[in-house]
Amino acid sequence: MYDLVIIGAGSAGLPAAMYASRYALKNLVIGEMPGGALATSHRVENWPGTQADSGKSIMDRFAEHAKASGSEMLVDRVVSVEGTKGAFTVSTAGGKTVEAKYVLLATGNKYRRLGAPGEAEFLGSGVSYCATCDGNFFKGREIVIVGWGDTAATEALYLAELCSKVTILVRKDAFKAEDVWVKKIAEHSNMEVRFNSAVAEIRGDFMGVKDVLLQDGSTVPCEGVFVAIGSDPDASLIAPLGVALDHEGCVIVDKTQATNVPGIYAAGDVTTNSNKFKQTIMSAAEGCLAAHSIHEDLLRSEA
Repeated sequence: MYDLVIIGAGSAGLPAAMYASRYALKNLVIGEMPGGALATSHRVENWPGTQADSGKSIMDRFAEHAKASGSEMLVDRVVSVEGTKGAFTVSTAGGKTVEAKYVLLATGNKYRRLGAPGEAEFLGSGVSYCATCDGNFFKGREIVIVGWGDTAATEALYLAELCSKVTILVRKDAFKAEDVWVKKIAEHSNMEVRFNSAVAEIRGDFMGVKDVLLQDGSTVPCEGVFVAIGSDPDASLIAPLGVALDHEGCVIVDKTQATNVPGIYAAGDVTTNSNKFKQTIMSAAEGCLAAHSIHEDLLRSEA
């Protein structure tokens, strides 16, 4: 029996684990992707005390700190959470079942899909949602990135360092990205931006992606398509327990990070807290606060 099982090994889950261990709570972190979303960022410049470093490097240090504090780690995917406060059962895809007095949801977001024909078919064979993860497979090749916000802009800049040409497809007539990224894009000779360009189909053959068909009938030759159109909170695991969500699917939490279901807490991008400002520093703070709140609640329960 764990005092706390933390679902998600990212910028909310790992700080929560570290604080939980400092409070002498027996805790287990279960995460399918160690480091979470930040681990896929090739360059992070807004983590205090670190002017510039890779997301993976920062998250590796998070994990090392949590382990050194006494937290246990399991790389696996949670498939269900059942039970009530003091007696939750958490089951994983790998066949492991653990019990916990409290559960902290720190699953972050899931990538949005285009929904275009060919997207699912060529996933892993030319279609990707993570430039840092898969960019090296496309060195010297022409690729397309679909998106219009900061994520698309920064991933496109990263890919421009690897690929011979990067074409950014923006479905509207302007970027939503910060001006600093838009200016950097304009400085690259191997980058092209096509506005009012919506994807109709991703095409290819058994060898992989060959081109992108746009809704205006034109085509963009490429060997890779990176989709960067945002993400949505992933609360599917605890929704069956009756956890309240807002209209965007975010978990509603109070000032202690508690949900409406006793024993279930949430932290990070999946929640309504921090004014939904989805930044690592906010997720880390929420994770630490959640661990503190759980510790206090446990003390009250055992008094």
